[in-house]
Amino acid sequence: MNKTELIAAVKDRTELSKKDAENAVSAMIDIIIEKVAEGEEIRIVGFGTFERHERGERIGCNPQTKEKITIPASKVPAFKAGKAFKEAVDK
Repeated sequence: MNKTELIAAVKDRTELSKKDAENAVSAMIDIIIEKVAEGEEIRIVGFGTFERHERGERIGCNPQTKEKITIPASKVPAFKAGKAFKEAVDK
């Protein structure tokens, strides 16, 4: 399912117009991205948690030259599925 299909599904499940469903989905995605980028955790009970993890600097290997390289520290988004989500998938 892509974003367009998700918007159509939201429209079908709610009584929102296509434009309102698109605005709702886009706003939710934008807010999650913005808040996680700021370091805030977004917890949706029954669905999961969006958060930012910090990766430390580490040594890697260039697979073409086998040369060791330093991979700089970075911040990455992470999602941990909630219990109800995991149980629904496991059925």
